[in-house]
Amino acid sequence: SHSVRPPSDLPAVSPTRGEISQSQGPARATPLARRLAREANLGLSAMAGSGPRGRVVRADVEAAVAAKGTATLAKPAAEIPAEVPFAPAPAPKPMSDDQVLKLFAEGSYELVQHDNMRKTIARRLVEAKSTIPHFYLTLDCELDALLALRTQLNAAAPMRKTDKGEVPAYKLSVNDMVIKAMAMALMAVPDANASWTENAMVKHKHADVGVAVSIPGGLITPIIRHADEKTLSVISNEMKDLASRARSRKLKPEEYQGGTTAVSNLGMFGIKDFAAVINPPHATILAVGAGEERAVVKKGEIKIATVMSVTLSTDHRAVDGALGAELLGAFKRMIENPMGMLV
Repeated sequence: SHSVRPPSDLPAVSPTRGEISQSQGPARATPLARRLAREANLGLSAMAGSGPRGRVVRADVEAAVAAKGTATLAKPAAEIPAEVPFAPAPAPKPMSDDQVLKLFAEGSYELVQHDNMRKTIARRLVEAKSTIPHFYLTLDCELDALLALRTQLNAAAPMRKTDKGEVPAYKLSVNDMVIKAMAMALMAVPDANASWTENAMVKHKHADVGVAVSIPGGLITPIIRHADEKTLSVISNEMKDLASRARSRKLKPEEYQGGTTAVSNLGMFGIKDFAAVINPPHATILAVGAGEERAVVKKGEIKIATVMSVTLSTDHRAVDGALGAELLGAFKRMIENPMGMLV
């Protein structure tokens, strides 16, 4: 049998006496060479033969096949179909401490070591923003009816005796009513009262509303359990107790872990609107802005109304756009028709 020549040993491309060109008629080749060339989809007329009188033999075809394979491997990567599965680019690494500090003049700063709370907050926020596909919905709610009802309810609060004398049994805030409205909206749109897991959707039977509370050195989210079943006065007093103990770091883990949604209110700082980061395992969080007087058009006339902007962040895996819009619409109806929160 003939040995296979490497591509470098192929005869020169320029015509020689032994080469059979197309102009000289059909290429002369052995039957085996013809079959191999046909199977490899190679033309014999352009192939130089090494057999007697330029006859193309098996070794010539095999050498041409090898040369063709080498040329394919040499093609640019863009021309060769990828055979490996797509792998996403690795996430960029954050700057190291040394890289950050080198950007500032020595002596122009001091270092304050992170405590465990700040480290936990940082870790959970990075996890939330990098693993949860956030989706945002914003609308405006008119507050005038709610503010009027709040004034009436606070004025009607019975007095109770304490160590500091008689005080009202409750004092409702706008945020207390936001908590109740969010809980009732989740009950009205139960598909949005959910948590995402890889194997199943967790559908919650009650609305446990976490409320973001700023404390020295960080943030914590105590939870009003079964807020959908509690009265406004109970929610108000419970929230005041939780917030007080949160600021002194006396909350029990079960008082701030879990929950089915959350509310973050920066209205007291004059913030008009913002978008909050979802706190796993929640699928939603409501960001509440300040109530402010704005010009609104009603029946063709410009009126002044107290308006509050709210933004709902949703985990798009669990709550898509239409479902989130339905939830936010239910919340708006509760806020603008607050008597529904009393029944």
